Amino acid sequence: MKINSIKIENFRNIESLSLDFDDVNIIYGENAQGKTNLIEAIYLFTGAKSFRGVKDKELVKFGEEYSRLKIEFSNNSREQNAELLIQNRRSATLNGVKKKSATSLGDELKAVIFSPVHLSMIKDGPLERRRFIDNALCQLKSNYRNVLKEYNRALAQRNMLLKDISKNNSLYDMLYIWDKNLAVSGAKIIFQRMKYIEALLPYAKDVFDGLSSGKEEINLVMKGAFDYDGLTLDEIQKKLMFALDNNRGNDILNRNTNIGPHRDDMEILINEKSARSFGSQGQQRSCVLALKLAEASLLREMTQDEPLALLDDVMSELDISRQDYILNHIKDWQVFITCCDANTVLRLKQGKTFHISNGGLI
Repeated sequence: MKINSIKIENFRNIESLSLDFDDVNIIYGENAQGKTNLIEAIYLFTGAKSFRGVKDKELVKFGEEYSRLKIEFSNNSREQNAELLIQNRRSATLNGVKKKSATSLGDELKAVIFSPVHLSMIKDGPLERRRFIDNALCQLKSNYRNVLKEYNRALAQRNMLLKDISKNNSLYDMLYIWDKNLAVSGAKIIFQRMKYIEALLPYAKDVFDGLSSGKEEINLVMKGAFDYDGLTLDEIQKKLMFALDNNRGNDILNRNTNIGPHRDDMEILINEKSARSFGSQGQQRSCVLALKLAEASLLREMTQDEPLALLDDVMSELDISRQDYILNHIKDWQVFITCCDANTVLRLKQGKTFHISNGGLI
């Protein structure tokens, strides 16, 4: 998989930009000049939302009505093109044909993004760790995104009902309907997350072993309303239904659903101790890098294609040996690297450079 060129119009601080890419692309310049904006524009073609956690309308350059992004890319020896139009929401075309949704571009383009914002996966609460798993699964399984939507719709409806029950007890019996819907879609989410972690862990262990020079071991454990380990999809559904039913009184009291995959967590352990509670800055960074490199390796294995590697301001914070270790894992992929000083990465591997200043190319 390779992006050959990109054209950007009215995106963030970029008014107009047109670039042709190579296998290794180094985007450098001072902070807040648009380097990450370029990486973000590329990442949107995977069908995912911005990795910076903003709404689509916030991506449009201030004072403009829309943003337009166009790429030409090669996938499975086939030349293709794609376009994203961003207004209040995104719309997409592929080879001139309008797609039902921008998320469907993810069937054609895969990418793994490494960014300092992903340190929140360790430092913050469970939401970021769930998001990591869900985003990865959305790239691997086209239907997973639909299951998430089904679950979130059912969750919103159940929470509305819980609020109404506090005013009208006659609505109590309706909870069964939403419990069943939550159990069906929720079990699918839990089952797929467990399968993904099971497949991801050997890759993460291998990378973390390399980053720590064999001194430490990473482990991943899902935490939920009950022990998911070894359960079938049907068993998870039955146990989740029972847990929702058993927790109804508490949910009505709090007017909120407190059981389900929306409350689950993936605990990240170093030598069986919490990386969040006990890990140093270096250990936490190594955990994120290990998970991201593992994600990329698993994505390559399951899709039989190399995903794009987007490295946003990561390499400059690592010593030479760790930079070299990471680049050795992605040496056959198309790479986009942002940094303040191009020499930081050029000494490891030759590549095409782009000097970005105030949203433009110098």
